[in-house]
Amino acid sequence: MTETSEFKAQPPEGIDATGASSEGASVYQLIRDDIIEGRLAANERLVVTDLARRHGTSTNPVREALQLLRGEGFVTFVANRGARVRPIDQDFVRDIYEIGVLIEPSLTRWFVNMATVEDIAELERIQSLIEENNFSDTVRHSELDTAFHTIMYRKHYNRHAAELWWKHREVLRAVSRRFDFTLARRAAILSEHRELIAHVKAGRANEAGELIARHVEGSGRHILEHMRARNAARAG
Repeated sequence: MTETSEFKAQPPEGIDATGASSEGASVYQLIRDDIIEGRLAANERLVVTDLARRHGTSTNPVREALQLLRGEGFVTFVANRGARVRPIDQDFVRDIYEIGVLIEPSLTRWFVNMATVEDIAELERIQSLIEENNFSDTVRHSELDTAFHTIMYRKHYNRHAAELWWKHREVLRAVSRRFDFTLARRAAILSEHRELIAHVKAGRANEAGELIARHVEGSGRHILEHMRARNAARAG
């Protein structure tokens, strides 16, 4: 059995995690982390030469990184005004998870109808690792949880839908790093995963689709509740 310390979630086959050069992908990760952690403030102007100097690189990888971040919604471009940091606010998170609520049930229903014995065994293996970790290491949990869902979507014929899911998943994963799981959310994740596996085994595609919609919405609302609490504490 794979040790959780060695586990790293990967995008579905045929989907490049960033689609960037190695240097562009590295700069993309650094700038994205700066935005999420607030080191680059909302609406702050992103000057290519300044960012290149800050990260010790040339301007081309920075331009590449900014285009990737634009595609994910972290950066906006305004004609004659350049790139700026998009506010990572509640509307941003809501929009992303609501798209997930729309597309993931369809992906899940297809998976249930196509799942093999090997697919189910892999779901159970990853779920066992999730339960073994039991949220003690949140980074490990994030990697394992992403891998669990990737199993269901990795073979889907609609690669555009799978890629959109992956990109949005990565955005929500990045944003949620700032927040701890509540006890209620932990219990819901574990029980919903087990219920989902049961639906897959029984071939209950519609029930699995309905469950995944609740699961995605629950994750999105969990992040929003943390964001509201944080904003209220700052305002107080």
